[in-house]
Amino acid sequence: MESGENAFLTAFQLIVGMDPVLTGIVLLSLQVSLSAVLIAALIGLPLGAAIALWRFPGRGLLITLLNAFMGLPPVVAGLLVYLLLSRAGPLGQFGLLFTPTAMVIAQCLLVLPIVAALTRQVVEDLWNEYAEQLQSLGASRLRSIPTLLWDGRISLVTAVLAGFGRASAEVGAVLIVGGNIDGVTRVMTTAIALETSRGDLPLALGLGLVLMLLVALVNGAAFLMGEAARRRAG
Repeated sequence: MESGENAFLTAFQLIVGMDPVLTGIVLLSLQVSLSAVLIAALIGLPLGAAIALWRFPGRGLLITLLNAFMGLPPVVAGLLVYLLLSRAGPLGQFGLLFTPTAMVIAQCLLVLPIVAALTRQVVEDLWNEYAEQLQSLGASRLRSIPTLLWDGRISLVTAVLAGFGRASAEVGAVLIVGGNIDGVTRVMTTAIALETSRGDLPLALGLGLVLMLLVALVNGAAFLMGEAARRRAG
């Protein structure tokens, strides 16, 4: 095991030199997380908008569940997806367990409630403000959805970025459904845990630095979006 100073130096060299092992893990992590966030956004944005605009039996319960699932423990999400994709599960015949696809499904399950719940709140606030104006122009609730989503785009992008932040830093679910297989399903979070236990601090630190940079960029983007929204509102 290297000393802390040497480990940091070696980690920096791995990053600057674009070490193929480190690069491969980072690229797979981005592929999985971005895919999960994209799918969650495609489902969550219209779902949240629909819940905001229509009243139906069980709406309050659905909103409560969405808000509760924003804090869904990753290991529980991983367990649910594992049961779904295992050989005895309903989708076991497709052989998706311990593949990047399984990891995308698990992360999507974690991100979807965040996107849908925050979208519901944003769109409902906008509808309360602009409902009379939109209806006077002949726009139905369905036709109002694109307009409201566009008007709330800054807040909604912030919600999507929050989902990406959770997905990229998640370890429990992807470890359960991905198996942390070298070159196949090993992402940054699971690799950091593994390499630390092995004593390979340079690779673990290198991945940790890259992950921290990504999280910082996401949080910075979310902050700038929020500031832009506040300036616009003011």
